[in-house]
Amino acid sequence: MPKTGSTYTMSGTTSLPFADAVARVRETLAEEGFGVLAEIDVQATLRAKLGEEMPPYLILGACNPPFAHRALGLEPELGALLPCNVVVHERDGETHVLAADPVALLSLVGNPELDEVATEVRARVERAVARVWAE
Repeated sequence: MPKTGSTYTMSGTTSLPFADAVARVRETLAEEGFGVLAEIDVQATLRAKLGEEMPPYLILGACNPPFAHRALGLEPELGALLPCNVVVHERDGETHVLAADPVALLSLVGNPELDEVATEVRARVERAVARVWAE
């Protein structure tokens, strides 16, 4: 179920193991029209660069091209806030899935023309991650 408290994320937990949750997030994002453009394995990066160990932590940079095109047409500098980040990580024996809230992020821009795009993207991202939380 989703958690409350964060003003900039939509988050929840799943009973799926980490690797299965990552695969499922990829599937549900694709079902909502998103492709994964970037993948950051934070666990591997911190191990390689700092010699530090941490539980699995993966950031997926997801993009829905039609929405990105619309948003960039309205605000060319918006690329600094793209793509939509979805995170899967383990903490306290649980697999957590969270996503940045596009409405919260795009509100930083101060362009009311982006409100409709942000709301539509938020609905799609939320549906994608909520399907993983339900498992």
